[in-house]
Amino acid sequence: MRLERVAAHVPAGARLADIGSDHAYLPVALMARGAIAAAVAGEVALTPFTAAQRTVHESGFAQRISVRRADGLGAIMAHDDISAISLCGMGGETIRDILEAGKAHLSGRERLILQPNGGEPPLRQWLMDNGYRIVGEEVLRENRFDYEIIVAERGAPVAYSAQQLYFGPLQLQARSPAFLLKWQRLLRQKQRVLSHLARARQALPEAKVRDIARQARWIAEVLA
Repeated sequence: MRLERVAAHVPAGARLADIGSDHAYLPVALMARGAIAAAVAGEVALTPFTAAQRTVHESGFAQRISVRRADGLGAIMAHDDISAISLCGMGGETIRDILEAGKAHLSGRERLILQPNGGEPPLRQWLMDNGYRIVGEEVLRENRFDYEIIVAERGAPVAYSAQQLYFGPLQLQARSPAFLLKWQRLLRQKQRVLSHLARARQALPEAKVRDIARQARWIAEVLA
């Protein structure tokens, strides 16, 4: 379901770079549907790189999907003329670090389709700091985990508030059922942590306790 939702945000006819492509399922599926014009599947680790090569070879799309072993955006070459980049299934900080390290490979014309496994606020912060506007967001639940998809494009400068960076600017407006359920679960979790800390008189830095309490207050306000 996650890959389906990511696929839905890839523009029709795009030239896609799927970074950390694993088995290259996303570019192969999109190519099979005639949804993209060309793709690069980038993978740094040998085992998934080999798996991606096999998937692409068996799909018959080896002429249109290049599988490259490279670190992050290093898989992208100037002649690829990439118009969409997907980074899925990694922590938000990892995605942020890949984008930061590979800035030289970004033309600014690409749509970024990002599916972080947690760590969304620092990723949104990087997007804001680097001239990207969030144009699409969604929450979905799969296998008892909540996942977010963040879609961004280079545009006019934006200034997101601390709460918008935390929850997602578009999520805050839409307040979808999946969004509300996710934050209800997280509020209960943070309340349990605070209750446990109070009972255990645990020596957690005061700043950390205040941070958890602030997050719980923000969530309660949004749910109210």
